[in-house]
Amino acid sequence: MSVSGMRPVALVTGSSRGIGLAAAKALALQGFAVAVNGPVDDAELRAAVVEVSALGPCVAAAFDVTDLAGHDAALVAVEAALGSLTTLVNNAGVGVLSRGDLLEVSEASWDRCMGVNAKAAFFLAQAFAKRVLGRARNEMVFHSIVNVTSSNAVAVAVQRSEYCASKAAAAMVSKALAVRLGQENIAVYDVQPGLIATEMTAPVIEMYRKRAEDGLTLFPRVGTPEEIGAIIASLASGKLPYTTGQVISADAGMLVPRF
Repeated sequence: MSVSGMRPVALVTGSSRGIGLAAAKALALQGFAVAVNGPVDDAELRAAVVEVSALGPCVAAAFDVTDLAGHDAALVAVEAALGSLTTLVNNAGVGVLSRGDLLEVSEASWDRCMGVNAKAAFFLAQAFAKRVLGRARNEMVFHSIVNVTSSNAVAVAVQRSEYCASKAAAAMVSKALAVRLGQENIAVYDVQPGLIATEMTAPVIEMYRKRAEDGLTLFPRVGTPEEIGAIIASLASGKLPYTTGQVISADAGMLVPRF
């Protein structure tokens, strides 16, 4: 059954855990109906739906973001369940197949990072924008795309060079979308998390936690998915009015130049 009225509707990719799940929950608390996404309909995705459903309307949207041909059908299914989409959070992402020397990076690892982190985000945003622009819109409802990239869009981690390249590409996608969609009153943001404790960073987060305490970040700690989720929900709710194209460096000041 569709969710009626003025309720905004968000699709959050890669939201069965980590930053995506935190964003889905934060959006639900802001009054959004939320489609939670994972590549397959598994126990993790279903558990995430249960968590978000406790806060507001929610459905599972099981589809692989790299299956570009499936994007339109996925968006149609979300809208059939929740109503017209107002918000896309491109959060799905992958890391490198193995850390190591840039000179040893495999084509498979490069293609995987680019395929998920940049290509999928670009084409899902394209499909979302076409749907929004193809129908009459209530101008009272805020529409937005929030792309979750990384501090590595700017700062090199040489043992993960292909990941850095993919996030830099995704950051430029955000700028291009903002330029194209500004005239359509669709806001676009690029959230660039720094040191966040997630499943993806689990193997190295303790090392970075010590570096944060030693001054790598201005706040001497690593961040949480909930903090990034709160930023995403604020942006998607229009709480930074008259803005678009912004990079939100959610990195506790890590990239602030200093002597």
